[in-house]
Amino acid sequence: MLKFGLEPTTVTFNTFINGLCMESKIDKAVEFFDDMVARGYQPDVYTYSTIINGMCKFGKTNVAIGLLKGMADRGCEPNVVTYSAIIDALCKDELVGEALELFSQMRNKGISSNVITYTSLIHGVCKLGQKNQALALMNEMVEQNILPNVYTFNVLIDALCKDGMVSEAQNTFNVMIQRGVEPDVVTYNSLIDGLCISDQLNEALALLKEMVGRNISPDVFTFNILIHTLCKKGLVSIAQNIIKIMIQRAVEPDVVTYNSLMDGYCLCKQIDKARKLFDLMVTNEIADIFSYSILINGYCKCKMIDDANEFFDEMSHKGLVPDVVTYSTLIKGMFQAGRPQTAKELFKNMCSHGQQPNTVTFSIMINGLCRQGNLDEALTLLKEMGESQLKPNLVTYSILINGMCKAGKINDAKELFSSLFEIGLQPDVYVYSAIMKGLCQQGLMDEAYKIFRDMEKGGCLPNNYSYNIIIQGFLKHEDLPKASELFNEMVDKGFSTDVATTELVVHLSQNNDLILSKLRNRYEASKGVQ
Repeated sequence: MLKFGLEPTTVTFNTFINGLCMESKIDKAVEFFDDMVARGYQPDVYTYSTIINGMCKFGKTNVAIGLLKGMADRGCEPNVVTYSAIIDALCKDELVGEALELFSQMRNKGISSNVITYTSLIHGVCKLGQKNQALALMNEMVEQNILPNVYTFNVLIDALCKDGMVSEAQNTFNVMIQRGVEPDVVTYNSLIDGLCISDQLNEALALLKEMVGRNISPDVFTFNILIHTLCKKGLVSIAQNIIKIMIQRAVEPDVVTYNSLMDGYCLCKQIDKARKLFDLMVTNEIADIFSYSILINGYCKCKMIDDANEFFDEMSHKGLVPDVVTYSTLIKGMFQAGRPQTAKELFKNMCSHGQQPNTVTFSIMINGLCRQGNLDEALTLLKEMGESQLKPNLVTYSILINGMCKAGKINDAKELFSSLFEIGLQPDVYVYSAIMKGLCQQGLMDEAYKIFRDMEKGGCLPNNYSYNIIIQGFLKHEDLPKASELFNEMVDKGFSTDVATTELVVHLSQNNDLILSKLRNRYEASKGVQ
């Protein structure tokens, strides 16, 4: 072009810059942009928008913002495309406050937003868990006659489903249909996932049928969501049927599909089937570290600890590095098999091989040590946990309170329980139950009862387990009127006695005491209702 004496225009440069950005050659695009300016050409809004969009896609958002600010100085006003590119990048980086500030600046300049601007902002606020603000932005864009597209609806539906707000997500889905926006596979995947998470499996399977009826082909993610849920529920035969449908529809099962099925077999104690499937995966060269962890967990649950250990060693020979999940699984299995020393060695081995234990690993170790009666070692580990910048969670504290109570250190347990409020942790039903059980064992029934009542006042509702603990406490210490009162309260709330409570009621009612007879009658009536 230059040889023929044809002078390139801004359009020529823009085309070249856009091509370089499309080929991910952002540095070359910037170089070409600088060359354009050096040759005396004036970049237009399209040039700036293209280069800014390219920079944002490659994580150079701050440079893009600098270029945006310099546009006006060079006599070029940014447009909605320029602003939207940066707003989208800021939202993806979870810098939503800055994105909203830029959005406000854009509106103050009289630049109208488009569907991309709003979709980016809705995505950003959803990532921060601000669902109400997302819905407000959706309403605002509709008021401005900017119609949400499938991507806008998908962002909102996915966020609502992940937050457990499935009915709200279904309402949004209905609005989408009413507005004539066709759902796609992503929409259905989000809804199916939400329904599975909220334990509405039949509704999720109905949605699979519905999407096929709409000629929307389920993809590997759709099938994997359903197979994972079915296997976690132990419904392996239904999961196998779903895999057959999957193959019939020419959707190739992947490592996630097979891992879910293998996990289902392990859950149902069908370890031989799990092993056969694993061997098939190895033959097809798709077995990954999760495959090994699943099978090791399966062997541990079936008390085949030597097989689990052998499998763990095999990983290293195949060049696979066990991760924190693999180590945690085997450590737990060793404690359950009564091999605490091997568990401790594995924990040390894990640290020496550069695998940082997480909160779950520490909790498994602390639980195993407490059950072995090694409370001092457990407390030393708690200290180590704090030093590694890991914060113990409620599970860890529940384990420790149980361990302290078991070791007869009720005052230490009470002190640890009280410290939770001081560090801003609200105990859950398991922590409350642990301290109540310890107090009941020590005959401190007034304190146990006070904690039981404080529990509900603090917004933590007692469950079946906590009712049984407090009732057993009163029965063992022969405060029968209180036990009877709590028993009636428990049954009225739809809970039932466990084996230990049942045995106490039956044993004590043989004394033919009037209260005990009433208690037994109430117990038998409750069983009749159930």
